[in-house]
Amino acid sequence: MIAIRGAVTAEIDIPLERLSDLPRKELTADFHCVAGWSATGLHWEGVPFETFYRALIEPVLLPGASITHLTCRGLDGWRAAVTIEDILGDDVLIAQNLNGKPLDSDHGAPVRLVSPRQYGYINIKHLCRIDVLTTAPAATDGPLLRSHPRGRVWEEERHGLLPGRVVRPIYRSLIGPIRFLSSRGTRDALRRS
Repeated sequence: MIAIRGAVTAEIDIPLERLSDLPRKELTADFHCVAGWSATGLHWEGVPFETFYRALIEPVLLPGASITHLTCRGLDGWRAAVTIEDILGDDVLIAQNLNGKPLDSDHGAPVRLVSPRQYGYINIKHLCRIDVLTTAPAATDGPLLRSHPRGRVWEEERHGLLPGRVVRPIYRSLIGPIRFLSSRGTRDALRRS
Protein backbone atom coordinates (compact mmCIF):
# COMPACT_ATOMS: atom_id res chain seq x y z
CA MET A 1 0.00 0.00 0.00
CA ILE A 2 1.23 3.51 -0.82
CA ALA A 3 -0.56 6.21 1.15
CA ILE A 4 -1.04 9.55 -0.62
CA ARG A 5 -1.41 12.53 1.71
CA GLY A 6 -0.97 16.30 1.67
CA ALA A 7 -2.42 18.67 -0.94
CA VAL A 8 -5.07 16.23 -2.16
CA THR A 9 -8.86 16.35 -2.13
CA ALA A 10 -8.98 13.05 -0.29
CA GLU A 11 -6.36 10.86 1.34
CA ILE A 12 -5.97 7.70 -0.67
CA ASP A 13 -4.24 4.38 -0.14
CA ILE A 14 -3.06 2.79 -3.36
CA PRO A 15 -2.73 -1.00 -3.23
CA LEU A 16 0.54 -2.21 -4.77
CA GLU A 17 -1.53 -4.39 -7.10
CA ARG A 18 -2.55 -1.18 -8.94
CA LEU A 19 1.02 -0.90 -10.21
CA SER A 20 0.38 -3.89 -12.48
CA ASP A 21 -2.29 -1.81 -14.29
CA LEU A 22 0.28 0.82 -15.29
CA PRO A 23 2.88 0.69 -18.09
CA ARG A 24 6.23 -0.74 -17.02
CA LYS A 25 9.75 0.36 -17.81
CA GLU A 26 13.18 -1.24 -17.59
CA LEU A 27 16.20 0.88 -16.76
CA THR A 28 19.89 0.10 -16.44
CA ALA A 29 21.60 2.66 -14.23
CA ASP A 30 24.22 3.18 -11.58
CA PHE A 31 23.48 3.74 -7.90
CA HIS A 32 25.62 6.33 -6.13
CA CYS A 33 26.03 6.56 -2.38
CA VAL A 34 26.76 9.97 -0.90
CA ALA A 35 29.80 8.40 0.81
CA GLY A 36 31.49 7.97 -2.56
CA TRP A 37 30.89 4.35 -3.63
CA SER A 38 28.76 3.26 -6.57
CA ALA A 39 27.07 0.09 -7.76
CA THR A 40 27.15 0.07 -11.55
CA GLY A 41 24.94 -1.44 -14.21
CA LEU A 42 21.93 -2.23 -12.04
CA HIS A 43 18.90 -3.35 -14.03
CA TRP A 44 15.68 -2.02 -12.50
CA GLU A 45 12.11 -2.72 -13.56
CA GLY A 46 8.98 -0.97 -12.41
CA VAL A 47 6.52 1.81 -13.12
CA PRO A 48 7.80 5.21 -14.24
CA PHE A 49 7.10 7.60 -11.37
CA GLU A 50 5.68 10.18 -13.76
CA THR A 51 3.12 7.62 -15.01
CA PHE A 52 2.16 6.78 -11.41
CA TYR A 53 1.87 10.49 -10.55
CA ARG A 54 -0.20 11.44 -13.62
CA ALA A 55 -2.54 8.45 -13.34
CA LEU A 56 -3.09 8.19 -9.60
CA ILE A 57 -2.01 11.37 -7.80
CA GLU A 58 -2.75 14.20 -10.22
CA PRO A 59 -6.50 13.42 -10.42
CA VAL A 60 -6.86 13.95 -6.64
CA LEU A 61 -4.76 17.13 -6.28
CA LEU A 62 -6.42 20.12 -4.66
CA PRO A 63 -7.80 22.38 -7.41
CA GLY A 64 -5.34 25.14 -8.24
CA ALA A 65 -2.58 23.68 -6.05
CA SER A 66 0.94 24.37 -7.28
CA ILE A 67 2.92 21.29 -6.28
CA THR A 68 6.61 21.96 -5.58
CA HIS A 69 7.78 18.89 -3.65
CA LEU A 70 6.88 15.37 -2.67
CA THR A 71 8.04 13.72 0.52
CA CYS A 72 8.53 9.99 0.10
CA ARG A 73 8.64 7.75 3.16
CA GLY A 74 9.68 4.17 3.68
CA LEU A 75 8.46 1.53 6.10
CA ASP A 76 11.82 1.88 7.87
CA GLY A 77 11.00 5.50 8.77
CA TRP A 78 13.43 7.08 6.29
CA ARG A 79 12.05 9.99 4.31
CA ALA A 80 13.30 12.24 1.55
CA ALA A 81 11.87 15.41 0.09
CA VAL A 82 12.14 15.60 -3.68
CA THR A 83 11.36 18.50 -6.00
CA ILE A 84 8.55 17.85 -8.43
CA GLU A 85 11.00 18.54 -11.26
CA ASP A 86 13.40 15.82 -10.09
CA ILE A 87 10.83 13.15 -9.27
CA LEU A 88 9.06 13.51 -12.62
CA GLY A 89 12.34 12.84 -14.46
CA ASP A 90 12.19 10.22 -17.18
CA ASP A 91 14.52 7.86 -15.29
CA VAL A 92 12.67 7.79 -11.94
CA LEU A 93 10.85 4.53 -11.16
CA ILE A 94 8.81 2.88 -8.52
CA ALA A 95 10.88 -0.27 -8.82
CA GLN A 96 9.67 -3.77 -8.05
CA ASN A 97 12.50 -5.78 -9.59
CA LEU A 98 16.29 -5.61 -9.56
CA ASN A 99 18.40 -7.60 -12.02
CA GLY A 100 15.42 -9.70 -13.11
CA LYS A 101 14.24 -10.68 -9.62
CA PRO A 102 11.71 -9.18 -7.21
CA LEU A 103 13.28 -6.82 -4.72
CA ASP A 104 14.38 -8.43 -1.49
CA SER A 105 14.23 -6.67 1.87
CA ASP A 106 17.86 -5.47 1.62
CA HIS A 107 17.05 -3.68 -1.62
CA GLY A 108 13.74 -2.14 -0.58
CA ALA A 109 10.96 -4.71 -1.05
CA PRO A 110 8.20 -4.60 -1.95
CA VAL A 111 8.76 -1.33 -3.87
CA ARG A 112 11.32 1.44 -3.77
CA LEU A 113 11.91 4.78 -5.39
CA VAL A 114 14.80 4.71 -7.87
CA SER A 115 16.21 8.05 -9.02
CA PRO A 116 19.63 7.39 -10.62
CA ARG A 117 20.54 11.06 -10.99
CA GLN A 118 20.30 11.51 -7.23
CA TYR A 119 22.31 10.08 -4.35
CA GLY A 120 21.06 6.99 -2.57
CA TYR A 121 19.42 8.83 0.32
CA ILE A 122 16.74 10.02 -2.12
CA ASN A 123 16.09 6.45 -3.35
CA ILE A 124 13.63 5.47 -0.62
CA LYS A 125 13.42 1.77 0.21
CA HIS A 126 10.12 0.12 1.20
CA LEU A 127 8.11 3.05 -0.23
CA CYS A 128 4.83 3.34 1.70
CA ARG A 129 3.80 7.00 1.72
CA ILE A 130 3.95 10.07 -0.49
CA ASP A 131 3.08 13.52 0.83
CA VAL A 132 2.20 16.07 -1.85
CA LEU A 133 3.46 19.54 -0.90
CA THR A 134 2.96 23.10 -2.12
CA THR A 135 6.12 24.40 -0.40
CA ALA A 136 9.52 23.00 0.46
CA PRO A 137 9.42 21.04 3.72
CA ALA A 138 11.47 22.22 6.68
CA ALA A 139 14.81 20.49 7.13
CA THR A 140 14.66 17.84 9.85
CA ASP A 141 18.32 16.92 10.05
CA GLY A 142 20.99 18.80 11.97
CA PRO A 143 23.54 21.29 10.62
CA LEU A 144 26.45 18.83 10.54
CA LEU A 145 24.55 16.07 8.76
CA ARG A 146 22.25 18.16 6.62
CA SER A 147 21.26 16.44 3.38
CA HIS A 148 21.27 18.50 0.22
CA PRO A 149 17.68 19.26 -0.78
CA ARG A 150 18.20 17.87 -4.29
CA GLY A 151 21.11 15.45 -3.96
CA ARG A 152 22.06 15.42 -7.64
CA VAL A 153 25.07 13.19 -8.27
CA TRP A 154 26.75 15.05 -11.11
CA GLU A 155 26.56 18.36 -9.22
CA GLU A 156 28.02 16.64 -6.11
CA GLU A 157 25.14 17.90 -3.99
CA ARG A 158 26.05 15.84 -0.94
CA HIS A 159 25.53 18.28 1.90
CA GLY A 160 22.95 20.99 2.46
CA LEU A 161 25.42 23.69 3.45
CA LEU A 162 28.91 22.64 2.32
CA PRO A 163 30.18 22.14 -1.24
CA GLY A 164 30.90 18.60 -2.41
CA ARG A 165 34.67 19.14 -2.60
CA VAL A 166 34.70 19.87 1.16
CA VAL A 167 32.69 16.87 2.34
CA ARG A 168 33.92 14.33 -0.24
CA PRO A 169 37.10 13.41 1.76
CA ILE A 170 35.07 12.96 4.94
CA TYR A 171 32.55 10.68 3.28
CA ARG A 172 35.24 8.72 1.46
CA SER A 173 37.06 8.06 4.73
CA LEU A 174 33.92 6.27 5.92
CA ILE A 175 33.78 3.79 3.01
CA GLY A 176 36.23 1.32 4.61
CA PRO A 177 34.51 1.16 8.02
CA ILE A 178 31.07 0.91 6.40
CA ARG A 179 32.25 -1.86 4.06
CA PHE A 180 33.77 -3.74 7.02
CA LEU A 181 30.61 -3.45 9.12
CA SER A 182 28.44 -4.45 6.17
CA SER A 183 30.54 -7.52 5.42
CA ARG A 184 30.45 -8.56 9.08
CA GLY A 185 26.66 -8.41 8.99
CA THR A 186 26.61 -10.56 5.85
CA ARG A 187 29.05 -13.12 7.31
CA ASP A 188 27.08 -13.28 10.57
CA ALA A 189 23.82 -13.75 8.67
CA LEU A 190 25.36 -16.56 6.60
CA ARG A 191 26.61 -18.30 9.73
CA ARG A 192 23.14 -18.16 11.30
CA SER A 193 21.46 -19.66 8.20
